[in-house]
Amino acid sequence: MAYPATRKMTFGLIVGNRGFFPGHLAESGRKEMIAAIEGAGHGVVALDPAESRYGAVETREEARQCAARFREHRDAIDGVVVTLPNFGDERAIADTLRMAGLNVPVLVQATPDTPSRMTIRDRRDSFCGKMSACNNLTQYGIPYSLTTRHTETPDSELFRRDLDWFAAVCRVVRGLRRLRIGAIGARPAAFNTVRYSEKILEANGISIEPIDLSEILGRIERMKDADDAAQQKLAEIRRYVPTGGVPDSALLKMAKLGAVVDGWMRQTDVAISAVQCWTSMEEYFGVVPCTVMSMMSNNLMSSACEVDICGVIGMHALQLASGTPSALLDWNNNYGDDPDKAVCFHCSNLPKHFFADVKMDFQEIIAGTVGKENTFGTCVGRVKAGPMSFARFSTNDREGTIRGYVGEGAFTNDSLETFGGAGVVEIPRLQSLLRYICEQGFEHHVAANLASVSAAVDEAATRYLGWGVYWHRESGC
Repeated sequence: MAYPATRKMTFGLIVGNRGFFPGHLAESGRKEMIAAIEGAGHGVVALDPAESRYGAVETREEARQCAARFREHRDAIDGVVVTLPNFGDERAIADTLRMAGLNVPVLVQATPDTPSRMTIRDRRDSFCGKMSACNNLTQYGIPYSLTTRHTETPDSELFRRDLDWFAAVCRVVRGLRRLRIGAIGARPAAFNTVRYSEKILEANGISIEPIDLSEILGRIERMKDADDAAQQKLAEIRRYVPTGGVPDSALLKMAKLGAVVDGWMRQTDVAISAVQCWTSMEEYFGVVPCTVMSMMSNNLMSSACEVDICGVIGMHALQLASGTPSALLDWNNNYGDDPDKAVCFHCSNLPKHFFADVKMDFQEIIAGTVGKENTFGTCVGRVKAGPMSFARFSTNDREGTIRGYVGEGAFTNDSLETFGGAGVVEIPRLQSLLRYICEQGFEHHVAANLASVSAAVDEAATRYLGWGVYWHRESGC
């Protein structure tokens, strides 16, 4: 599975060593792992060989030194890599992590032995030492992740992919633990399905910053047509999608809406948003917010409609893992008689990244109620074919927890005649997934991303955030 390159990460490095195993392996193993991490474009925080034997941890004092180094770089370290070039001292590894108190993801790697080099001089026993290290981390209550194979060399393609995956896990964990979401307007009365518990989210480190839609509209009313922010946003909208046939007055309203929302998000330090739409925006302002929201999502500032706060959390988790835009879709229609295909749809505010082709148009569903002239601003087009991941999170108010599901499939090129933003998706064992969604009472909204990142989102949410997540896989296990 592919994890596109994103921002540079910084990893703490713990090099395991055990005195009666060959020390030169710890020395060379440290160099190999640093080269692997830096070769992937990331930074490393580690002990120097001048500070401890081979720059590794074996004694209590070495563990204390390494923990102190990690604490110095607490704000920079996204995760910790534990490398075992030989058996390693399991106590020193666990003690380092406990004393550092970073509370970040941990990846445990062990380097394989070579059958022709199993003498006392070159034998690693990392295969065995990894079990001891994991046993002690379990005793200490420290969660950790594992490489695909029990042993992997740091310079292998397999470990490079594992490191990319681990970086995605770290991005999701850091991004969701310190998240501020803007709730723009009230939940539409007709959408009980998107209700959630703000207190449960807060207990999980996710804060909600609300603003009444009337305040947004009031700020727009005070904004002059020639305002620099409005004119800049207007130019951005015209560059973003073809706007032929859309009245200039509607485009200016969208530009003012976008400028006001941008300013409010900066003022309140909000990273992503969920917006009231149906149908106050159309009736009392005269446009749909879809294009403005599409632009935010396309710029990695995910935005969900119908004030679906938990929906935008799923969007953000997928975006953090992949480094690419996410969308919020409806599980909307069957696709003929194919049990593994469905139509995913929204009216739409999908990011431009999702479309094979796109243009601005009016919202055909709401137009029948409030008039076509009040519903310009949708992004209409066909979702392009390719791999996709999906995710949904919800607050379980009866149990005081967060739960969810993740999985993967693909958008197809199957023919489809409809409006809005839509695509045909193929998912293995789709009927089983749909049954699970209905039996568990999940919402009809689902976040989607055009990358294969469900494994990283599942690992981050389940192992490090403590959420109850079902991972829908092809094999059913």
